[in-house]
Amino acid sequence: MWVETFTWLRVTQFARLLKLVRERGGNGTLRCRPWSLSLAERELMVAVYYRTNLTTRQLGSLFGVSSSTVCQVIQRLGPLLALEPVARPADAADRLWIVEAR
Repeated sequence: MWVETFTWLRVTQFARLLKLVRERGGNGTLRCRPWSLSLAERELMVAVYYRTNLTTRQLGSLFGVSSSTVCQVIQRLGPLLALEPVARPADAADRLWIVEAR
């Protein structure tokens, strides 16, 4: 129920995302200390962070952890939620980009 409410993902989509994060190494420990939240709860926290405007303090209260733990979880799992890393072309810095604003 919380998954669909806060992330707008179906439970099956969230389960696939959880499997992907687990395969990418997201279930590791933090400096030899186990996480106080399960991987699913940490992934839900990151998804809620990206989908809402809640602060780390508010997320900490919602999940029962400190705001520094929320920050560590976001830094650790946030990059793992990306679908595919995109490589920049080697000459991207030398290109001239023109953006038209409407």
